[in-house]
Amino acid sequence: QVQLVESGGGLVQAGGSLRLSCAASRTIFSFNTMGWYRQAPGKQREVVAQITSGGVTIYAGSMKGRFTISRDSAKNTVYLQMNGLKPEDTAVYYCNGRQPGWPREVDSWGQGTQVTVSS
Repeated sequence: QVQLVESGGGLVQAGGSLRLSCAASRTIFSFNTMGWYRQAPGKQREVVAQITSGGVTIYAGSMKGRFTISRDSAKNTVYLQMNGLKPEDTAVYYCNGRQPGWPREVDSWGQGTQVTVSS
């Protein structure tokens, strides 16, 4: 059973920054991709950013240029640096790890961390 533990959420003013961390219970290279999703009240969960096992990063359009996903393989941890935060970034942020599987990849999720951006 894979465990993903997020930390780093909190309350910040608009324009501020936060860094989220996601610690995995196994090597991050066992995942095809790791990433961050978010879910705001009354909305569907949406992808924020992903990083592949090869290090390729992918961002949702509205987050590009403001958010940066990175990893530390020695710590089995993936980070999300969020700059220039806006009130619309307020959501619960979830860490995701996607592992090889058949017939489909297997998703693991963290418990979520709340990010609140005040105007």
